[in-house]
Amino acid sequence: MSGSRGFSLPIRVVEAGGLSAWLVEDHAVPVVSVSWSWQGGAALDPGGQEGAAVMAAALLTEGAGPLPATAFADALRDQAIGLSFSADRDGFEGGFRALLPALPEAVRLASLAMAEPRLDEEAVARVRARAVAAARRTLETPRGQAGRAFWAEAYPDHPAGRPAGGTAESVAALPVDAIRAALGRQVRREGLLVAASGAITEGELAALLPRLFAALPAGAPPAAQPLPAFRRFGQRVLPVEAPQSSVVFGQAGLAASDPDWEAAQVMLRVLAGGGFASRLMQVVREQKGLAYGIGATLDVLFRQAVIVGSVATENARVAETLAVTREEWARMAAEGPTAEEMADAVAYLTGSLPLQFTDSRRVADALLTLRQNDRPPEWLAGRPARLAALSRERVATVGRRLLAPAELSVVVAGQPVGL
Repeated sequence: MSGSRGFSLPIRVVEAGGLSAWLVEDHAVPVVSVSWSWQGGAALDPGGQEGAAVMAAALLTEGAGPLPATAFADALRDQAIGLSFSADRDGFEGGFRALLPALPEAVRLASLAMAEPRLDEEAVARVRARAVAAARRTLETPRGQAGRAFWAEAYPDHPAGRPAGGTAESVAALPVDAIRAALGRQVRREGLLVAASGAITEGELAALLPRLFAALPAGAPPAAQPLPAFRRFGQRVLPVEAPQSSVVFGQAGLAASDPDWEAAQVMLRVLAGGGFASRLMQVVREQKGLAYGIGATLDVLFRQAVIVGSVATENARVAETLAVTREEWARMAAEGPTAEEMADAVAYLTGSLPLQFTDSRRVADALLTLRQNDRPPEWLAGRPARLAALSRERVATVGRRLLAPAELSVVVAGQPVGL
């Protein structure tokens, strides 16, 4: 690695056993991290079985093969192995981090978890209770209700509009066979994206890959339903008894592969993503004292980004907060950023890049994200130069292309005055 403006990682592509992995080799610390994923996740859950993929992922570390949950956890702990699985709206991920002497055991346990999950009754009951409680907790807050309603309105006929973890009702009703079926369609030998980092050579990684995945059933997960266009829905108010309202707002963004991706990041950093430096924070908090914080970001799902923001404020101030937000949306679309704002945003995005790669696990996860968004290996090395080459005019053009107050869709959960 080098300084931020010349930041790069020596990414190597390793092929073995029909699999392709990206590797950043670093022997400074005797640790190896491997991350992998499949497309699918909650998007593959059948109607009425929402939450199956998330439950299945949680159960993969709750016992496998001859090892019940406690014995499996002991085996991981004894070797200081961190192994985890997760599912979200559009993908299913796994990964481990292990000290070099424990690497063979990490591979063995990860492979066993994927190939021979036990799904014991006690483990299923425990994970189910946790998932039901989490689903209920989400709906206990105005923020949780607003977020759930936002996605349901934006994608009413697509799995992206459903909570990835399901509802309390759907999770409580999930039969074990549905969880096992979720694993069967998702955890396959093909369709894999793999990334690794740490004290491992290309040859060692090539030997590891077949051992890690060879026991999985052949074939790839089924393709998820294509993501439709974001549906503009205007403004929705959910009556919730609370002294504050929670607001989720957003609109269609752009594809992760769009050539204007970095210009959009700079534009959004200036408008809504720059902490106290962003225009929305300056007006909403610093000038008018309407809310403690407000921001928006690019949320990527199915390789397509949606601009999503949030704010919480007193019920009496919601209308003014939304009016100010729309004014700033319109001002960015009309004027673009100033030269000073541009310079600050580019400096931040360039300088903060190395912070994503401070340990082997973060490097492996970041490489995996690049692969999930169809980036080539050289994309990372070229990012500082692409950011530096952006002109104010190009960023302003992206603002005009993406932003307009009429494009914003808003969900308010609370008792807002005047809406």
